[in-house]
Formats: sequence, structure tokens, C-alpha cells
Amino acid sequence: MKSSPENNGESRTDFDALYARHSREVWALAYARWLNADLASDIMQESFLRLWKQWQKGEDILNPRAWLLRVARNLAEDHAKSAFRRNGTHPPQTMNGVSSRELLPTESLEREETFAQLRKELDQLSTADREILTLRYAMDYNATEIAEALGVNVTAVHMRLSRARQRLADRLRDTGEIHIP
Repeated sequence: MKSSPENNGESRTDFDALYARHSREVWALAYARWLNADLASDIMQESFLRLWKQWQKGEDILNPRAWLLRVARNLAEDHAKSAFRRNGTHPPQTMNGVSSRELLPTESLEREETFAQLRKELDQLSTADREILTLRYAMDYNATEIAEALGVNVTAVHMRLSRARQRLADRLRDTGEIHIP
């Protein structure tokens, strides 16, 4: 794929292909940092907008995927430093409405409480733990795909996943609110 397309038609085609190929991964990286789907979407869109602007300027980007992931990481970290975040005006989590039509209202409430506790405990984990758990369980990436996304070997992915799962299970067990065998 060309890194700085010469004409607008070619640029649009390349951009659309990059978006189709990498938007989910860029979104997952931002989601792993903040556990907020709307914010992750904003960060993903801003990352792709910046890529488009760089291309329009004629900038050569040798590895657009790596460039997008770096920009998304930086934007996610910049959000942490923003006055919006520091002042405690962060919007509520967006996953509270997860439910199934087959569940009774009491079961639905119990499930929502469980998810809220899980999100609370995930928020207490390190960014690296949240990132790898999100790639594996929210994005359904296999170990090879995770290794490629994080730039590590597959053995490291298995070790990091195991440790992240154990830390999450320990946190959940310590709270006593969710039963972990």
C-alpha cells in the first residue's frame, strides 16, 4: 500500500482500505485504556483524520498501521492529561445497558451489577493488562494477532494474558462480590 498517494481517487481507495483493515484495532487500543466505547470511537476517528491530513500534506508514512496505533495511544494518554478528565467530568461508562431479551428483569439487574463490578476491577488493572484482555476477549484476537498488534512474541502474549487474567481474578475474588472458583 502506498504511503502517500498522488491523487485523490487513489488516496481515497487506500484510505478506505486502511480504515477497513485497522479501525477495529485502533478502537480496541483506545477502549482498553479508558473502557469507554464513545471515547474510543472519538480517538479512532481522530487518529484516522490525522492520517488523512498527513497524506494530504504529502507526508510519507512507511507503516500506516504502526503510525495509527502510536497516534491512538498518544491521544488516549493526552485525554488523561486534559482538564476535562482532571476535573472529574468524565462521562459515565457506556456499557451499563448490556442485557439480553431472554433475561428476567432481576437477572438483567444482577448481570449489570456484575458487569459494573468487572469494569470497576478492570479499571484498577494496569493499562497493559486492560489492553491485552481487551484484544483477547473484546476483540477476539488470537495469540498471534495480539503478538503482532503489541510487537511481542506469542510466548510473551500467553504469559501476559495468564498474568492479567490472574490479577483480574484475584481482584474479583478479593472483593467477594463475584464468585471466582
